[in-house]
Formats: sequence, structure tokens, C-alpha cells
Amino acid sequence: MNVLEKFRAYGDPALCLHLPPTCGDGMPFAVKDNIDVAGMPTTAGCPSFAYQPTADAAVVARLRAAGHVPVAKVNMDQFATGLVGTRSPYGTPRNPFDASRIPGGSSSGSACAVAAGLVPFSLGTDTAGSGRVPAALQNLVGLKPTKGWLSTCGVVPAVRSLDCVSVFALTVAEAWRVASIAGGFDPADPFSRQRPEVSLPTGVLRIGMPTAEHVEGIVQPGLLARYRATAAHLLALGHELVEIDYAPFLAAAHLLYGGAWVAERTAAIGDFLAADPHGVDPIVGGIIRGGRTHDAVAAWRGTYSLADLRRAAEAQWQQTHVLFLPTVCEHPTVAAVRADPVAVNSRLGRFTNFANLLDTCALAVPAGFVDGLPAGVTLFAPAWHDGVLAQLGAALHDRLITVAGLTLGALGITPEKPQHIEVKNDGITVAVFGAHLRDQPLNGLLRSWGASFVSTCVTAPVYRMHLIPGTLRRPGLVRVASGGVAIAGELWRLPPAGFGRLVESVTAPLAIGTVECADGGSVKGFVCEAVGAHGTTDISAYRDWRGFLAGASS
Repeated sequence: MNVLEKFRAYGDPALCLHLPPTCGDGMPFAVKDNIDVAGMPTTAGCPSFAYQPTADAAVVARLRAAGHVPVAKVNMDQFATGLVGTRSPYGTPRNPFDASRIPGGSSSGSACAVAAGLVPFSLGTDTAGSGRVPAALQNLVGLKPTKGWLSTCGVVPAVRSLDCVSVFALTVAEAWRVASIAGGFDPADPFSRQRPEVSLPTGVLRIGMPTAEHVEGIVQPGLLARYRATAAHLLALGHELVEIDYAPFLAAAHLLYGGAWVAERTAAIGDFLAADPHGVDPIVGGIIRGGRTHDAVAAWRGTYSLADLRRAAEAQWQQTHVLFLPTVCEHPTVAAVRADPVAVNSRLGRFTNFANLLDTCALAVPAGFVDGLPAGVTLFAPAWHDGVLAQLGAALHDRLITVAGLTLGALGITPEKPQHIEVKNDGITVAVFGAHLRDQPLNGLLRSWGASFVSTCVTAPVYRMHLIPGTLRRPGLVRVASGGVAIAGELWRLPPAGFGRLVESVTAPLAIGTVECADGGSVKGFVCEAVGAHGTTDISAYRDWRGFLAGASS
């Protein structure tokens, strides 16, 4: 049975909106119906809006050039407005785990097609969480890339400044492979971004979790238990869990539908609704028309509020590499959404809506089952740290498959081998021992050059530490033939340009050289010329700079 026969035999008229006569050779994939595929109509979930594109969207074209074949346009929440999957005149796609439960939206059909085993991957979009909520509700991986990595040319806009093309797949490795093919700078897309040089953290990651007040009594008990059990697996992988303040992320989440960003939906679709309201879902229409109540003053006030929240979120990112959250608070029924569509949708966005406003990437990963229904978690990181999430997510997913017996989609398949993720990392690791340490005077300068903290470190016992006088006192590490001690410091990772800035900033007698570590390896780091240390005070007995500062102050 070929893939087109699979779609026809599946027997869900609300899932697939268009199939081509034939599909040809290549790996098939499904496409959300707000993404153009040449030869197939684009409706964005609204029949009266339909048009016939003559060219593929940029992401579809990239995948087609790599040998993949778009075989179906699938259903969605109309105009990508909703997280529930029920806001479509074509009906609600069937959740393959329980037909009484929502599939999640707005990329409902994209998730259902993968979970049901009809295609190995699909494309969705994600403005508020539409690439993550359906993944959580259907035991899938949902990759929401950094804004601007995957082009949105040929995508019907929802909130154009925030929209992302997303990927659904059974494994993290497959989602990463697809995104790596589909991604890349597109000069035709004014919201596309050149990937900057990024230094990705390696080794032990600090993983942030919200305090109890942000999850207790909010996330359903079974889902909360799965979330906490998954956190234990992150610990077992060797990472560190830290509490963070979720308040700025939550406040940003409320801005997406509670602030002037709703007016961007009006800018995208409002004129069409005014001219031809036929076939428009009443909830969707009400949200989009509501954008006209926000004037320019409200837009600027919202911009200022978001700037404040971004700064507050930055303070949390100083403490953590990755943010770890439940994907959803509940697994609603179709009936519950019909009874209270706005409130349920709002609750589903509590842990998703902030991502694009605060410019993060995100990766939703399956986390097991509660009473036969899928549970999911999501990993977040700052923009362009997608590779960190992919590697961590793959390791977590593999562990859950191995230890917890997690299977893929609704298929009950267990992979035979671990997932492999290749990530380019432009960074250079540098050992620092004095003013560049965390909470020391030059640490802010180090961070401004793109540095990220990796770990603490200890040198091999072959150094003496001297106090180098000056306006800013500094430690100088001199390598000696005998009588050396181990000195404690920190490892930081910088992009090449940032490393260049650091080297330029160093003044004699200090220099950037090779530092031998206690584990037998070596890194670039701060050293001191022996002649420059002549006549200075030897402070090796303190074994680290903070120890000296504490001793000197006492």
C-alpha cells in the first residue's frame, strides 16, 4: 500500500484536505494547509480563502530538492489561530490515541499524519505553540526552530513577525535532519536571519525548572508526575537542575493574545474577513477582529512591556542553559473545548506562548503516558541554540525509550539504535581564573562577546599563582618545573569573533596560552609570562582567585 492509499484507507475525512493523483518516488511528508505546495490548493482552513499556488513554499522547495515528496495538505485550526485543533470547517482530525480527545492545534493534521504512521514527518507552523502542543498530545517530537532559521516565504501569515515553520517526527534525530535540510537564510524572506557565530554549551548543562507555585494545582496531577519523573531522567543523564523564576516567561505568554500582537493577526487576515466572512470560524473571527481594538499607543506600550520581560528573562538565562517545562497542563476532550473554547485554549498556551516573543528555540519530546494518553515535556534555549536542544532531547528520548519503554507515535515501535545528532559548534573553550569569573568585574564583558559558562575547572598541579598589581588586580598563572599546585577556575565557551575580542583585550604580562587541566586535557586560557611575575606576591596557597579575595578581605 503506497502512501496515498494509506491516507485514503485511514478513514478520517477531517485529516487530509488534498492528495495529488500520484506521489512519485522519495520520502513522503505532509504539509499544513497554510504552507504552499505547487499544484495543491492552500486554504489555511477556510474554503473561501483558498488559492492555487504556482510555486512551493521555500521550505517545501528545499525538501523537494533533497528528494522528499509532499503528498498531502492536512487540516489545521483556521488561519493558524488556536492550540486545540477543533477550529476548522473541515472538522476535527481524529486523535489516534483517543477520538474523544483533541488532537491539538493549530497544526492538528500535521501531527495526526505522523502519529498515525501515514508519513515519517510533516511540516507545521508554530506561533504560539502549534508545533509543540499537538506533539505532546500525540506522543511525537515537535521541533520549533529559532525564528528566521526556516523561511516563511510561501506561508500564510498568522503573526508574521513571530511565525515559524515547525517539524513533527517520531524521533528527535529525524526532526533535526529535516530542519537542517529545510533551514537556511532566505533573502526573499524579510524575517529570515543569518545564523550568527554561536558558542554552544557542552558537557553538564544547567536545566531550569519553575518553582512549585507555577505548576502545583495548574498541571494535572498525572502530567505533573510524568514531568517530575522526566526531570529525574535528566539528572540521571548527568545534568544539573536549578529553580528559576518563571514569572517573566508567563507574563510574556499572556502578551501574545492579551496584548497588541493580536493586531498582527488582523493585519494578516483582517481585510479578507471584512470582505468575505463566509466560512470563518466564529472564535477565530472574533480573535482576529479583536485586533482592531489595539491602537498604535497600545502596540508601543506592549513593545515596552516585552522589552522589560526580555531583560527579566535574560537574568534567568544567566542561571541556566536550558529551560524545562511541561508542554501542556491537561489533555482536553473535544466536548470540553466546545463548552469553553477560549479558556481551554488559553490554558494550553501557558507553557508555550512566550517562546517566539522571547526569541527562544524549543523542542517538544514525548515523556510517557498517563492513563493511556500521551504526556510531553518541552526544552527551551536562547535563539540559535537549537543544536543544544537537539542533542539533549535525543539523549532524553533515547533514555525514555530504553528505561521507560516509550514507543513512537501511536505505532508501538521501539528504535533499534540510539539517535545520532551532528551539530556544528563554532565555539572555543577558554579557561579563566580572575576578573572574568562569574560575579567578577569583567564577566559582563565576557558575556557581551557571546560567552557561555561551561563548568568549573582545575589545572594540573604545575602552576604558581601570582598577584599582578594594577588598577584591576589580576592573578597570573606561571608554569613551573617543580613545586606547582592545582589552581581552580572556570571554563567558558566563546564564538570565534568573541574569542578574538578576548585575545585583543588581554594586556601583558598576561596572555592567552595553553592551560593543562587536571584531567589530562588542555584548553586555551589565561597564563602569565614568568618575567612579568618576577617580584610579585605568590598567592598559590589560596588555590583560586576567590579564595585569595576572601582571605585578603579578612
